[in-house]
Amino acid sequence: MNQIRKLELVGFKSFCDRTHIPFNEGVTAIVGPNGCGKSNIADAISWVVGEQSAKSLRTDKMEGIIFNGTQARKPTGYAEVVLTMALANPL
Repeated sequence: MNQIRKLELVGFKSFCDRTHIPFNEGVTAIVGPNGCGKSNIADAISWVVGEQSAKSLRTDKMEGIIFNGTQARKPTGYAEVVLTMALANPL
């Protein structure tokens, strides 16, 4: 079985700044208050492994995954997600 080791996001939905999320051994859930980005982390993983349905990524159109800006922040213009995985039995 493969294991997620790290997720890096920038410009993806609510993750404007480059964000590194390590998944240490034993992590079984991501928890936090409403609006903190838990669902966006799941969407990022789905997107990076090939999800192409905007509806499945909880947006109207694919451009919706790109950070659109706020009153205080400019839009990023792109989204990047890097998923690092460990193979259970590497060759």
